[in-house]
Amino acid sequence: MAMGMGGGGMGRVMLGGGVGGGMGHPGGRTDEKVPMPDKAVVKRVGRLFGPYKRDVSIVALTILVTSALGVLSPLLIKPIFDKGLFPKGGPNIGLLSWLVGAMVAIAVVSSVIGVYQSYLTNVVGQRVMRDLRATLYEHLQGLSLRFFTSTKTGEIQSRLANDVGGLQSVITDTASTILGNSVILISTLVAMFVLSWKLSVLSLVLLPLFILLTRTVGRRRRKVAAETQIALAEMSATTEETLSVSGVLLSKVFGRQAGESERYREQNERLAKLQVRQQIIGRSFFAVVSTFFSITPAAVYLVAGLTSRHGGGLSSGTLVAFTTLQTRLFLPMGQLLQTSTEVSSSLALFDRVFHYLDMEPDIVDSPAAREPQQPVRGAVSLRDVWFSYETGPAGVTDTDESHSEAAVEEAEELVAAAASGVSPAHLVQPQESGRRWALRGVDLEIEPGQLAAIVGPSGAGKTTISYLVPRLYDVTRGGVLLDGVDVRDLTLASMSDTVGMVTQESYLFHASVRDNLSYSKPEATDEEIEAAARAAQIHDRIMEFDKGYDTIVGERGYRLSGGEKQRIAIARVILKDPRVLILDEATSALDTANERLVQAALQPLMAGRTTIAIAHRLSTIRAADVIFVLDRGLVAERGTHEELLAQGGLYASLYEQQYGGGLVEATCEDGVVLSDGHVLHMAPAQTGPGREAPADR
Repeated sequence: MAMGMGGGGMGRVMLGGGVGGGMGHPGGRTDEKVPMPDKAVVKRVGRLFGPYKRDVSIVALTILVTSALGVLSPLLIKPIFDKGLFPKGGPNIGLLSWLVGAMVAIAVVSSVIGVYQSYLTNVVGQRVMRDLRATLYEHLQGLSLRFFTSTKTGEIQSRLANDVGGLQSVITDTASTILGNSVILISTLVAMFVLSWKLSVLSLVLLPLFILLTRTVGRRRRKVAAETQIALAEMSATTEETLSVSGVLLSKVFGRQAGESERYREQNERLAKLQVRQQIIGRSFFAVVSTFFSITPAAVYLVAGLTSRHGGGLSSGTLVAFTTLQTRLFLPMGQLLQTSTEVSSSLALFDRVFHYLDMEPDIVDSPAAREPQQPVRGAVSLRDVWFSYETGPAGVTDTDESHSEAAVEEAEELVAAAASGVSPAHLVQPQESGRRWALRGVDLEIEPGQLAAIVGPSGAGKTTISYLVPRLYDVTRGGVLLDGVDVRDLTLASMSDTVGMVTQESYLFHASVRDNLSYSKPEATDEEIEAAARAAQIHDRIMEFDKGYDTIVGERGYRLSGGEKQRIAIARVILKDPRVLILDEATSALDTANERLVQAALQPLMAGRTTIAIAHRLSTIRAADVIFVLDRGLVAERGTHEELLAQGGLYASLYEQQYGGGLVEATCEDGVVLSDGHVLHMAPAQTGPGREAPADR
């Protein structure tokens, strides 16, 4: 359609030069970033446990107690052997009984405390995970539309599910593992040196080398872990895109099932190889460490035998106690080395999560933001508005200013050319280095209660205006005013209450009709919901459903027709009762029958409100109090329907092309509505001119 949705809207965001790509803005590629230093990441992870200091302290205390008790048992072996089992004169049963009883008591107490420690550790870990997920989700909700139009939904879901989920074992187990094993390691080393410093040195001779190798392995695993998460995010994005209702329909219509399966297989294969690499890296190193720890007791026996030959023998109790402690030493040391590499890998996940958390929302309340003056009149103004989807924060640099001044001159020339009747095809697109403008110096005034129509060819910037009024984006230059107040000086919550939108594609949740309607006003009563549905002329149709208002609409509302979805969306806005209404091609994708139903539903919605309609229907344009004609991001013409036709410029040309000089009321999916009320339906399989079904009234 000649007056379809402007490419300056969502399409330009997705297909243009990228929203803020390569500019350090959230809109760019989220994986192209410099990792945070390890120390900075560790400090931030530590702050996550801040609200649970008391519980963490209790966990630390239980670890200290169990670790200390764990050292006592090996130390009791020496008196058991030397004084209980093999003293001169035979076994001392009384002492042996006390020592054995002490060992049993230590084991029982350690087990009980260990269970409580495990419970409390998991409680703290899960609470930290809960907080991290909630914080990330809340932060993502606060990011601007710019971020979501340039980031795959699957990538965002992967950060929430895969990255945060991958941190669970690290958050719940790592801290207690490190602390517990460190205490065991230190206490065991002290006990070993007390028994024999020579054998202790022998046991630890290669430890510095192992620590150095651990750091090297950890860095390699972190790099592979980052690549693995990126691959996992890509797979999540592919799954979300291709296994949604829309994605499955598209693949079936174009016969791309095999191609999509092959693409998924390739991504799956890459992920599998990365995960194998992540697991295998360092395994040979840990095999060497494990082997060394396994053969060290044998070396201790050999050294003990050699020292015995030279008169420096150890008692059997000392030897058994030392090897027991040595065995106790190997487990925590191995776990600490293993945990070190796992922590290095997890830093890549923390880095990705913190990267999202560090994104600064570019649409936020100013420090002096306030509510609009009540009652809201609904006057909407755009004052010298310049906007580019390729810029980050609001405002322009000196370089931008110089580009803007040059563009102003070209914009004025284009306006003059359009007013003189020059064909849109001959209007020159301005060339500006580093910036593509969706709107250039737009000025327009809409009085309270007026119906303002915005028309123009595709890509003119119509949808962009619909994004700027409710402040889904901020202008690059100039200002959008509501009742004379810049929308940047009003709270976002008040703008949400004041401005309502009905778009071409109405999004419905996989929930009941009632839940979808009450989304705009959760406290609405059943009577209010029904009244809104009646006003949108959808109540009777809802009551025909098996469960009425409790009927589940399916994902994105796919169980409903296009007209039913649109009328539910209109009822949802009626329930919200906004003072300013924006209609963005609300019926252009419907068939003629649904188009008429939705148009009828729109009439009570527009009554008494300031309405901005991106129009494609003749009745809407003729009824408009003012019409703004956009072309290439600027207002080429403005006036009433009759005034613009009399000018014979761009509007007259578009009017003739689209509406056949007034014969056509609207062009729909399955035909056209004539201005005299007749409907010409196109046969489903026929698209050529003149092939229409019998006319209906």
